[in-house]
Amino acid sequence: MEEDARIAELMRKMLRKKLYVLLSKPLVAPETLKPFLPAHLDYMISLERRGVVFASGPLADGEGPPSGHGLTVLRTKDAKEARAIAEADPFVANGLRSFELKEWTVMEGMLSLRVTLSDQSIEVA
Repeated sequence: MEEDARIAELMRKMLRKKLYVLLSKPLVAPETLKPFLPAHLDYMISLERRGVVFASGPLADGEGPPSGHGLTVLRTKDAKEARAIAEADPFVANGLRSFELKEWTVMEGMLSLRVTLSDQSIEVA
């Protein structure tokens, strides 16, 4: 009982923000993705501008260039909307990538933003 109370107290102020994670993997050789890359990037930038993309980018194993795998975190109302967004990605729509969708509850973490006015630089950490 005391342990449950301690857990509840530790979690009381946590964010509990629901986001959706897309883990994508190529169905073709990475070089096959290149002709579709401009359309994919236009699509992702449009989602970012709408405030739907929390974060996105390629994944690599640290032993070389990205392999066509990717990770995208979406701010959507539900998994159905996240799935529709994933299916509309030109890579997926053209059968070049598949994806796995996961609901992610953000509990703890930190975001830092540093704006230097003198040189108008921004650092996100």
